[in-house]
Amino acid sequence: MKGFENQTYLLMYIISNVVALLILWAAWKQPRIARLMFFLLFSWASWINWTTALHNPQFYIEYADLSFLDIYKQFIRGWFSRHVTEIVGFIAICQALIAVSMLLKGSVLKTGAIGAIIFLLAIAPLGVGSAFPFSIIASFALYLILRNRANNYFWINFKSRTV
Repeated sequence: MKGFENQTYLLMYIISNVVALLILWAAWKQPRIARLMFFLLFSWASWINWTTALHNPQFYIEYADLSFLDIYKQFIRGWFSRHVTEIVGFIAICQALIAVSMLLKGSVLKTGAIGAIIFLLAIAPLGVGSAFPFSIIASFALYLILRNRANNYFWINFKSRTV
């Protein structure tokens, strides 16, 4: 896969996929922990994307070389390259909204999780740039959270305990 010759990409790739597997395990066994992990992940991603888009927007053009789909390469080198700050800024706002949704319940959580799944599946063709298969594993973890029907706020115990 393109990008593995860069040791930093390789290290981040390994860490990202280990984190994805931990989130998947948590979504299966402890959905509240998985929601917290997604909150932290999307909060961090939002902050990183905002600061990078404002200070070094051309960094995102490098993702074209990592993608394994020509249509992604053409899009990144074309229209996207002329509107990086605006597009990545919008993505960062959506990532922040997804992060907040992980702490809430009901339709807000469901909307955030579906938005996160769509986003993660959309970045999958970026290959090493999206730590593929991280996004597929994380999408499945979000599906498990949705399937568990988390009908409570993150901070409220899901199982009522009787004394």
